[in-house]
Amino acid sequence: MRILLIEDDAQLREQTKLALQKQNLTIDTAADGKEGLYLGLEYPYDIAVIDLGLPLMPGIDVIKQLRANDITFPILVLTARGRWQDKVEGLDAGADDYLVKPFHFEELSARIHALARRASGWSNPILSCGSITLNPSSQITMNGDIEVDLTAYEYRLLHYLMLHAGEVVSKTTLADHIYEQDHDRDSNVIEVFVKRLRTKLDPDK
Repeated sequence: MRILLIEDDAQLREQTKLALQKQNLTIDTAADGKEGLYLGLEYPYDIAVIDLGLPLMPGIDVIKQLRANDITFPILVLTARGRWQDKVEGLDAGADDYLVKPFHFEELSARIHALARRASGWSNPILSCGSITLNPSSQITMNGDIEVDLTAYEYRLLHYLMLHAGEVVSKTTLADHIYEQDHDRDSNVIEVFVKRLRTKLDPDK
């Protein structure tokens, strides 16, 4: 598995690279947003790990540019900002998951492998519920004949809810699925994206 690591802290970048290499992962690194964006656009990575506080180009802008150029590999955000609003900002830009600094390398590794498992499992049959259809292979969501533009995080929420259509799904259950690790389970983040999903899927309400 080939990982793109974009982190401006030289010590943390090197420590993270060495820790992941011990797990037989191939790691390419960048020290600023512009270099990271170039690598992300030029080479076929399996996952990107992107710090938000980057020089030359903020991590949020790197993520937005990657997604705008149809780069679909999973993105894990590293952030020193613990507020739920900051987490929403990263996920809203197109990230798939986030990890708050300081973190344990074991947790970072677990998150990377969880994202890889999800990515490899996106060849499931098309899901449908009422007028809503979700294609896990193309990650395209339709409401009738209209394509619904979802962030990666919104897509993951909807995918899980459609797999459990007709069931009552609690915020705790959603957190167990979305986060997978016993850390920082922020129900505010889930509430924000559930509300956005409702608005996008039924804008007339």
